[in-house]
Amino acid sequence: MSKKILFTALLCALPTLQITAQEKSLQGKITNDADIESIVILNTSSRYNTITNETGHFSIEVKHQDTLLFSSIKYMPKKVVISDAIFEKGVITVQLTEFVNELDEVFLAPDLSGNIAADLKKIKTEKPINFDDVGIPGFKGKPEEKIVPMYIAVTPLNVNLEALYKHISGYYKELKIRRKWENENNAVAQMLNYYTLPFFITTYGIPENRVYDFLLFCAETTQIESDFKKEHYGSVLLVFEEKGKLYASRLSEKNKK
Repeated sequence: MSKKILFTALLCALPTLQITAQEKSLQGKITNDADIESIVILNTSSRYNTITNETGHFSIEVKHQDTLLFSSIKYMPKKVVISDAIFEKGVITVQLTEFVNELDEVFLAPDLSGNIAADLKKIKTEKPINFDDVGIPGFKGKPEEKIVPMYIAVTPLNVNLEALYKHISGYYKELKIRRKWENENNAVAQMLNYYTLPFFITTYGIPENRVYDFLLFCAETTQIESDFKKEHYGSVLLVFEEKGKLYASRLSEKNKK
């Protein structure tokens, strides 16, 4: 093939290559009727992410064949591939599937009214009623030990000898560390349940046996625990992206040794 023909062929192919590599801002809308704010949209191809506003609208940078992952506590995760038609139109609407927790059918006895306070008096039990029996949330177990601050333990008018000893012996310090560790582990378990193992493996390249350790690393070095509790999922994903690169790099260096 002559140089002239090859050059002509490259010129003809150039528009196609430009279209393929082109990136644009995609405008989207979640069409569900309720709970459409703060739904996380992650472009798994480019790592761009965003969240929906109060009306369910969002905007995110995409290319041809990128994959968008929609996730929320209220809805099942959903993946959408950016087809040529979606890309050219520049607009997308998405309907998400709600999580459904089916409850067994409940039958009331003839002499029950449905009023919990009144009906409990009619029920004969061999043991005291607890929160689980009536289906309402409540605290069970021993109350958490209160850590008395030093300025309260020792005052001009009073000295709390037990609290003072716990400060001096380091008991309160160890208690704080243990509680912090327990809170971090609880937060990690919730995030792992929410995002699932495959998400961390495929999106950030974290080995399956290191995902829990990776989440602990994020919890110990950032405010991701607070962001997750407040449902600031965009901030959570930014932490995953930043720390995922650092964690993967450290694993690679460790494996070389």
